[in-house]
Amino acid sequence: MAELNGLQKPDRRRPEPLWHQAEMALRGLIEAGEWSAGAQLPNEDRLGEMLGISRITLRHALRNLEEAGLLRREHGRGTFVRSATVIAGVHGLTSFTEEMRALALAATSRLIEADRVAATIEMADALEIGVGDPVVRLKRLRLGNGLPIGIQTSHLPEARVPGLLADAGNVQSLYGWLDEHCGIKPAKAKEVYRVGRVAGIDSELIQLAADTPAFEVERIAYDARGPFEYAVSTMRADRYEIRSILYV
Repeated sequence: MAELNGLQKPDRRRPEPLWHQAEMALRGLIEAGEWSAGAQLPNEDRLGEMLGISRITLRHALRNLEEAGLLRREHGRGTFVRSATVIAGVHGLTSFTEEMRALALAATSRLIEADRVAATIEMADALEIGVGDPVVRLKRLRLGNGLPIGIQTSHLPEARVPGLLADAGNVQSLYGWLDEHCGIKPAKAKEVYRVGRVAGIDSELIQLAADTPAFEVERIAYDARGPFEYAVSTMRADRYEIRSILYV
């Protein structure tokens, strides 16, 4: 059970709604590491008592934290701090590093391969370049808090990313590197999600048996000049979620 040390009670004299104050107080403990991944929160009665708020107000705060990917609520068991999980479908265009930061997780990457390849028809169509044009390919293992989340292979037109291949071993945030060295600022992206399986060649890296079901994600990212990245990823289904909010 998670301890309540350092939990700041909402102040009714402040202009912010009580649910927002409670949400920020709970988020603070999670992001500071006071409540570690997998820790169970006190039950709603106890937590509401400690915060000095009603159950309805508390549930509003807990729901927001769940939607943000910081908590998971299990019927009949309680509420737990979520382990490393990327939530897709509820954010704007961000890098993996930014997604991890939003979930209070430390993002790291391990470079598996970096080379120059000739653009296939699929790459050329996605990047709007000629078939056979040189493309920088980076294959990386993506981790959150040291746990493998996915394997991502990015393809970028070599003409637009001078120096990337030589510096590939030092790149943690690809989008950060592109902004700093090439002036490439992502503006939008198109993503396609499919149900696939872990390839045998990747099973040891992602720590799943070959043919285990997984998400396959294709992304084409654009800046003001056009497409600059065509990425294909295999994401662990137990650490990657897709959520949508639907409106009438």
